[in-house]
Amino acid sequence: MPDFSNPNLPSANRTVYFVSDGTGITAEAFGHSVLTQFDLKFRQIRLPFIDSVDKAHDAVRRINDAFALDGNRPIVFSTLVKKELATIVFKSKGLHMDLIQTFVSPLEQELGVKSTHTIGRSHNITDSEEYKNRIEAINFSLTHDDGQSHKNLAAADVILVGVSRSGKTPTSLYLAMQYGIKAANYPLIPDDFERGKMPSALPEFRHKLFGLSITPERLSEIRNERRPGSKYASIENCRYEVNEAEAMMKREGIRWLSSTTKSIEEISTTILQEIKGDTKLY
Repeated sequence: MPDFSNPNLPSANRTVYFVSDGTGITAEAFGHSVLTQFDLKFRQIRLPFIDSVDKAHDAVRRINDAFALDGNRPIVFSTLVKKELATIVFKSKGLHMDLIQTFVSPLEQELGVKSTHTIGRSHNITDSEEYKNRIEAINFSLTHDDGQSHKNLAAADVILVGVSRSGKTPTSLYLAMQYGIKAANYPLIPDDFERGKMPSALPEFRHKLFGLSITPERLSEIRNERRPGSKYASIENCRYEVNEAEAMMKREGIRWLSSTTKSIEEISTTILQEIKGDTKLY
């Protein structure tokens, strides 16, 4: 996603609303994907839990106020399931992108089955097996962050390795939260390079290892934000650690990629393809 706060971009002259009867996460994720195609700055507002007539009318008021203030139609990404509420909101002075009607109606015709039109169904998963798996995965990743615990590594779906600050922790948590993947992560440190061996807990789980690397220049920038002026953050030390880590991963046959120019989503998708393919049953 681009940095919409970048001062080099044009000033925001369009307001974007993500309107939903639930959390609005789906509408926002889809909207962001579309907005990234335009080198413009947008003022973005999420309107979640629009699940009553009064709330729908309030959403209309806010959208119309933005139209009056901006002088341009607000862009509205909507995942409102209830037709009564959608009809109210669609009377506002906005450019409306109705994700439910765009996709549900053609699918009803293709599948020969009417949709449930249940509000918030996609997020009503508190008692589902998938939700429980995600919670367990988050707890697992937190417990096994940065090599804190060697216990129960056999239960890990993947073990990320790499130098400190190469993106292991955020990737582990993203995999856990989004996909229920139990991801542990271990830092590769100078002691490992001097011994010429991986941390002792890892060799038996070699088939689960996936490495992250990063350019020394970017690593130095990141580390200087945490420990400015330290040897840990120096470009010389970063070059040493990155070179040694990549050499070790090649020597040990560990699959790896550079996180320098990749988003967490891209990194995670690559890891998922490596460890379990891209097929998921809903």
